[in-house]
Amino acid sequence: MKNILVTGSVGQIGSELTLELRNRFGGSNVVAGINRTQPTGELAETGPYMKVDTTNLEELASTVKKYNIDTIYHLAAVLSAVGEKNPGLAWNIGVNGLYNVLEVAREFNCAVFFPSSIGAFGPTTPLDNTPQDTIQRPTSMYGITKVTGEMLCDYYYLRFGVDTRGVRYPGIISNATLPGGGTTDYAVEIYYEAVKHQKFTCPLGKGTFLDMMYMPDAIDAAINLMEADPSKLKHRNAFNISAMSFDPEILATEIRKHIPGFVMSYDVDPMKQKIADSWPNYMNDAAAREEWGWNPVYNLESMTVDMLKVIRDKHSKGLI
Repeated sequence: MKNILVTGSVGQIGSELTLELRNRFGGSNVVAGINRTQPTGELAETGPYMKVDTTNLEELASTVKKYNIDTIYHLAAVLSAVGEKNPGLAWNIGVNGLYNVLEVAREFNCAVFFPSSIGAFGPTTPLDNTPQDTIQRPTSMYGITKVTGEMLCDYYYLRFGVDTRGVRYPGIISNATLPGGGTTDYAVEIYYEAVKHQKFTCPLGKGTFLDMMYMPDAIDAAINLMEADPSKLKHRNAFNISAMSFDPEILATEIRKHIPGFVMSYDVDPMKQKIADSWPNYMNDAAAREEWGWNPVYNLESMTVDMLKVIRDKHSKGLI
């Protein structure tokens, strides 16, 4: 039986990943690691939670020892747009926090899942059909921390035998958790604004294609990779994974199939646009498909149907 710690468990991915892990492995076997934000609702009620500041090595080690943790899903991070406003914080959490996680994993023989990102690429990376192995020269602090994290995970596997695994996530779209300062956040916000006001002002320009993924697929990717046969993993860390690619116009057109009166305008955020322009239009995820069977369930059409259904239900109940 696995004993799992999820850092960043109240974040966009962490909150939903924690619940799914508890569903699969038992509530008492999955510890929600929190820092400043207290868990509420189902996250607080279905299993244990502990204060875990990943920049505090002793606090992290104490939790791993107390709960006999053997697997760490390390989700604590500062997202791209927020990271540009506070690069020191992004580095401290993104790199120093990961270093502590890897050190604890080495001491207590834990496996580690580390999510990298399309942000790990930069403007000199091939933007179309971005290869698994290619040049990585990101120009955002967020991206720099992700490349550093990929290399640290590879090092700890090769040098110390720590079972590190990870994916490069595209933009993640969720119907449960609001975004927290990422460049791809518009692709979540647009659905809420479409339901509530039938209009949306987009911070990215027309023609800005980005890889995206619906949260259920993102959760499955993390768990399935950690459950995969290690002998088949040639890359192990930072697998490209992709599900769909679109620009704001394509997304708005899909929403209009369900909300004909929806109107979108533009007010481009220069910082977010600069970051988005340096990221891939779509990644080649053949390695993930071949090595551990990656295969997303949702495309743009099916995701939009589900997003609007859930958000309309929330809106009718006065929850948003």
